[in-house]
Amino acid sequence: MMRMNFPIICLVAVFFAGGVAMASQADRPNSGSWSGVIMNNNCTADEAFAEAPKCTEKDVPGAKLVLYDDTTRQMYLLDPQDEAVGHLGDSMTLTGTLEGNTVHVVSLKMHTSIGLEVGQNAPAFSARDQFGEEQTLERLKGPKGTVLLFFRSADW
Repeated sequence: MMRMNFPIICLVAVFFAGGVAMASQADRPNSGSWSGVIMNNNCTADEAFAEAPKCTEKDVPGAKLVLYDDTTRQMYLLDPQDEAVGHLGDSMTLTGTLEGNTVHVVSLKMHTSIGLEVGQNAPAFSARDQFGEEQTLERLKGPKGTVLLFFRSADW
């Protein structure tokens, strides 16, 4: 009789552990990371996109620090502000949870470089090109190496 209950106890334990894990994730449904430039909220997203000088002015009375994500053209208010102080105009990646347009910051990291280091091999990849065809690193490789250029679309 004891042997038969063991699988049932294990099954109940698995469901309980899974429920606890899912409840933990439900507490932070909007967790993630965001990248952009630290600016003050004295400017609009359009002004930030145009890199208006007023967006990175220091000591603006009443201004709050925001992360401007130029990919989505969104501005996220940062809470707390402490970690972002001194990074006005810097490109950063932050992690946290999103509530409305406010990111509750868990960590903030400055971008120190973009892309691969000189001489570093590119990782294998596959992506669709502008014509919808799948491209891979192997397919694009030339006899003297490969140069890849990625750019986001612009509003021209």
